[in-house]
Amino acid sequence: MKPIHANQLLAGLALAEPDPITEVVTDSRKVVPGCVFVCFPGERVDGHDYAAAAYRAGASYIIANHPVEGVPEDRTVIVPSSHHAMVRMASNYRMLFSPLMIGVTGSVGKTTTKEFCYAVLSAFGNTLKTEGNQNNEIGLPNTLFRLDDATEYAVVEMGMSNLGEIERLTRAARPAAGIITRIGVSHLENLGSRENILKAKLEICYGLPDGAPLVLNADDDMLPKAKLPGRLRPVWFGIDSSDADVRALNITAGDSGTDFLLSDREYGEFPVHIPTVGLHTVSDALAAYGAATRLGLDPARCAAALSNYQTTGMRQNIVRKAGITIIEDCYNASPDSMRAALGVLESQEADRHIALLGDMLELGSVSEEAHRQVGEWAAEAGVDLLIAYGPRSAAMAQAAAGKGVTTLHCETEQEVVGYVRQNVHAGDALLAKASHAMKLDQVLEQFYKTLA
Repeated sequence: MKPIHANQLLAGLALAEPDPITEVVTDSRKVVPGCVFVCFPGERVDGHDYAAAAYRAGASYIIANHPVEGVPEDRTVIVPSSHHAMVRMASNYRMLFSPLMIGVTGSVGKTTTKEFCYAVLSAFGNTLKTEGNQNNEIGLPNTLFRLDDATEYAVVEMGMSNLGEIERLTRAARPAAGIITRIGVSHLENLGSRENILKAKLEICYGLPDGAPLVLNADDDMLPKAKLPGRLRPVWFGIDSSDADVRALNITAGDSGTDFLLSDREYGEFPVHIPTVGLHTVSDALAAYGAATRLGLDPARCAAALSNYQTTGMRQNIVRKAGITIIEDCYNASPDSMRAALGVLESQEADRHIALLGDMLELGSVSEEAHRQVGEWAAEAGVDLLIAYGPRSAAMAQAAAGKGVTTLHCETEQEVVGYVRQNVHAGDALLAKASHAMKLDQVLEQFYKTLA
């Protein structure tokens, strides 16, 4: 973080002295002299309990929801929401810099699209990106706080769980282009309907300048019907839709990834290779290309740079161990992403195709129906064995069994580790996918130890 005067950083939150602020931290273990420490109340840990120690350790200001004993009044900034305060400080800090920035949101594919954007933008200069899945009202500010004078390009991911969140994030980030990947059913539990999810994702428009490109999925069933602000420039990408401005044609998958012909109505055609499999990743690559080119970057270089994509963590990562092909996709799950991942499993050459699928969370009233649908998709994808993990996945297992799939269901980590050890052997292809809270990454780590 570039040093910034406290009165600039805290503008809109409090009157402050022009002291130099060197960091904004939310973890008391990372407090350094001259930082701002932000208190977040939590179910297990309350940051307010560490505020006095943070002040003694050199924090210049404490962001808190109430007065804290041991912290002087003139060094306490009392706010109703620590999350909103983080976003406001990030917005103030963002004003110091002018990188060419892309903002990414959507129900499915945000992180993969962000990584494709990073691959493209990095071909043109120093690029900042959201690390991992840090896309909320703490993660996005922390990304913006990493901006410095050397940053030429940036791509930020914006997630949400309720209406209003993306509006706050995008007004802080102020991207030059926006991407909406797809409207799914994630967060249906909070938002109640896909129409509200669409409304929430369209909040990205609030942070875009007049004339900015808004890159949208033409294959989505809701986005083409959405009412878009006339001040923005829609750019449509797709595989199936003939109306898309940017399309992928002649798609072929191989061991090293996927090849296709990128057809751009504005700039022509380019052969593309991406080191991923699955049609969903082709869509994500198209979105990144569409945003970068409409910001004025050279189309041929953008298309070529898509090949520089790198998988992060256990997210759509294919590894081979002890003769087993393993598709690590443990970071998140929704019905749409489950179906896409099953397509990747189906494409793998193997003696048997085994799916280890866990609960999908935050689906609200459609949860049971969605899990049943995934079980039916597993059967359609030719899965030989389904290991369903978690209480919600009982419906998935039942539906798959009804379609003739050999199915095992378990509700504890110990059970699922045991089932995987007993049933996955050399020559098999294994897909592991669930919501991150199911901790399938830990299951795989335990399984890998038995293969050493």
